[in-house]
Order: sequence, then C-alpha cells, then structure tokens
Amino acid sequence: MEAGGGYSWRRGTDAGEGTVRRISTGRIGGLLVAAVVAGACAVGPVTDGGDGGPPEPGTTSQDGTTRADTPTNVEEFKKDIDDAVRSAETYWSAQFRAAGERFRPIRRIIPYQREGEVSCGGQALPRNNAVYCSAGDFIAYDVNWAVVAFRQIGDAFLYYLLGHEYAHGIQTRLRVRYQYTIEQELQADCMAGAYLGGVIEAKVLTLEEGDLEEFREGLLAVGDQPGQPWFAEGSHGSAEQRTQAFFNGYEKTLSACGLG
Repeated sequence: MEAGGGYSWRRGTDAGEGTVRRISTGRIGGLLVAAVVAGACAVGPVTDGGDGGPPEPGTTSQDGTTRADTPTNVEEFKKDIDDAVRSAETYWSAQFRAAGERFRPIRRIIPYQREGEVSCGGQALPRNNAVYCSAGDFIAYDVNWAVVAFRQIGDAFLYYLLGHEYAHGIQTRLRVRYQYTIEQELQADCMAGAYLGGVIEAKVLTLEEGDLEEFREGLLAVGDQPGQPWFAEGSHGSAEQRTQAFFNGYEKTLSACGLG
C-alpha cells in the first residue's frame, strides 16, 4: 500500500483515561456489561516457520504461495507503520468532525521486543501480540512478530493490524460496551475494514496489486483455532467470521459496523 494525499456515523463521547477496559462485549438481554481488566486484545499469532526468527524472502506462506518479492527493508516497515497511523488519524478525525465531536488521537504507538518490556495497567504484555491499552491510551506491538507478518504476508497486514487496534481506541472513546469479547473483536475488524476502505476511496492510501489478498491472508492467519468457544473470554472469531466482518466494513463503510 502507498500513502497519498464524507463519512457518516453516530455522535460519541470520550471515555475516561484512567481505566483499563476490555470492551469485550454485546447487548445481551438489554444489559451493557464492560469487563474492566488490565489487558487488551491480541490480534492473533502469525507463525514464523518454527525457528522463532523472521522467514527469508522466497519462503512459502500459509496459503502455499511463495513470496520471492516480499518486502524486507526495515525502513519500508517503519514507513508503513507511520503511514498506517497517519491514515487512521486522518480517517477518524473526519468521522468525529462529521459528528460534531473533537477527535483525540491515540496518545502513543509503542514497539517492543521483550516480554514485560511494556505493561498495561500493571500487567506485562507478552510477546507475539498487538494491543490497545486504555489505561495509558496507547497501542503496543511486538516489533519482531510484526516484522514476521510483514515478511510473510505483506505490508497490507500492518495497515490491518494498526487499524484493528486503533478501532479499540475508538470503541473506548465512544464507550462501546459488549458482553462477549468476540463481539468487540469482530466490530473492531469491521471498523478496520471501514477505515481502510474509506482512506483508499479518499485517495489517502493507494491499493496496490495483491493488497486485498494480503488482507485475506492476514485474516486467515489470526482467526481463532477450530473449536474455540465463541463465548470464551479472549475469543476473536474464526477466520471466516473475521474476514466477513472486515470486508463488511471495507465494502459497506462504517454503517455496517453497528456503531448506531
């Protein structure tokens, strides 16, 4: 994906900055329940071939294809992360402005390399993870894990990754509350799709050949394992559910994401 140069939704309110909230949930029986915990969502694992290190160009990815031209340049990785953050801020700023609200960007984006290097509400973040932490209003991601995904899947995955976690920050600002984690996560996937579809339509980003397949491959890589109970804490949805949620937002805009 490349950076380049009228949205409609509901009005919202900012959430308090001092809470660590997993807004992991849905409207069941008319009850709005928020689980307040020191933690956040993990997008999901992307395997690296078994040796723990980043795969080399030309290795076989999960869909059986060989990506000889997969980008590996560190500067390109950093640029894609920066572009993903800027484009998310552009999109959500327009959403809030259209709703007559002031937009407050997520405070920090923090790369880390070791388990426990970053904590959220006193709880250490593990490796192979990307999270939004409402306690400090930041997104943190394991940079080594993200580089593996970048090399295996492509740069489009980074835009999905940041878009999904940024969506959790927006859920917090809007005080969206669900009973089950899976509902929160599928909504964040839909919001990530709406953001990417919106900035591509607005020509903030340019969709390159293969990017849509990279989105699909990334979503397949982060789906729950077969047999994962949908109601379990931490469930994000099957690969099929996550793909459907993402492309609902991508094709139908934010109106498909149940924000009201």
